[in-house]
Amino acid sequence: MKIIFSLCLVIALTVAPVIPQDAGRILPEDLIYRGAFRLPETTGGSVVDTWAWGGHAMAYFPDGDSYGPEDGFPGSIFATGHAWSHLVGEISIPVPVISSSNNLSDLSTALHLQAFTDILDVSDLEIPRTGLAWLPAQGAQTSGKLYFCWGYHMQEAPADLTHGWCDTDLSDPRVQGGWYLDGWPVHVRNMSTNDYLCGIPTEWADLYTPGSNLATGRFRDGGWSGQGPALFAIGPWNQGNPPPSGSALPNAPLILYTSTYDYSEENHTMNGYHHSDEWSGAAWLSSGEKSALIFVGTKGKGDCWYGNEAGPCLNCQNRGWWSDEFSSQILFYDPQDLSEVATGIRQPWEPQPYAALEIDEFLFHITSNQQKHHVGAACFDAHQGFLYVFEPHADGEKPIIHVWQVPTEQGEIEPDSKKKKAFARR
Repeated sequence: MKIIFSLCLVIALTVAPVIPQDAGRILPEDLIYRGAFRLPETTGGSVVDTWAWGGHAMAYFPDGDSYGPEDGFPGSIFATGHAWSHLVGEISIPVPVISSSNNLSDLSTALHLQAFTDILDVSDLEIPRTGLAWLPAQGAQTSGKLYFCWGYHMQEAPADLTHGWCDTDLSDPRVQGGWYLDGWPVHVRNMSTNDYLCGIPTEWADLYTPGSNLATGRFRDGGWSGQGPALFAIGPWNQGNPPPSGSALPNAPLILYTSTYDYSEENHTMNGYHHSDEWSGAAWLSSGEKSALIFVGTKGKGDCWYGNEAGPCLNCQNRGWWSDEFSSQILFYDPQDLSEVATGIRQPWEPQPYAALEIDEFLFHITSNQQKHHVGAACFDAHQGFLYVFEPHADGEKPIIHVWQVPTEQGEIEPDSKKKKAFARR
């Protein structure tokens, strides 16, 4: 008898694992509140030589305060003072404190490291807007630079210069500039590019914006800059060391919604946009394999109108864009969306925030539902994972600085916040 053996071929079907949409994103719940600290008193003699009415621009400097205590908060912060002149000074970073009763006397106070210096020259401008960021040496540079941008409120024609850099020694800053972003109409060049700055992680920039790892942008109320925050990648060092004054900087738009300054049939806006919104700071957060581009600002809610807090009007005090209420928020954008813009797969108006973190509960100076300007500028310490955010007028006329932290490659951190984090996923 012949025995026939049947061989069975087993075919294994390999199913691709389902990767959660949030796998590469920093989420609102990843941010741990660490507390706040105060700014030092002013020692200068000028009315604008002060931190009062300041906090419109800031940059983290990892090499700053090198002789300071080893308290887990290394480096220093460059920031702008009084809103009339935006003089730039440098302060230390003390250990932040969580005050359960929002008591200023509980907080640590930063030290002056470098006195105020006028590197921006904006005192003659109407409602100046400025941004700061520090990057290590790029291109042919032999030292890191403090980058800055500037503009003003009603910045219509003619086209203006908007960007520059300087050395970190404010006693001899060697200011270079100005330059502008090439290839844009005057209203974009003047009002969409020049209020906040932040570094772009080198690994991301090498892939999607080679040689351009500095992000710059602006949001102007009323939608003149675009109906949502704008962002461009630039690399001024590619045009020279330094570029000649008046240079046009090549750039890559990453986020740019439709501007109301020059109406068109198309109308692309950020989800939930209000003309009364304020996006005053930006930072590119990273945490191991996770990342997020964030914007910090004050979000309008409910109805929105042009007039004053009481309602629509033209001949009235406090005239501007208003909403039923305002709250401070951190918006989260996915760098993967921005990579698709940089490579031409998507248009600059397509990225939308995937989450928003409400942060009013951490602030010291919220006086009404219709209060504007809850927060100011922001900056990020990528090594330690600290996010620094200004809160204006929280210490009399001076701002204070709040601190959040995300986990870093050094490991998870222990959440010691005494306050509940509030977040909304979109």
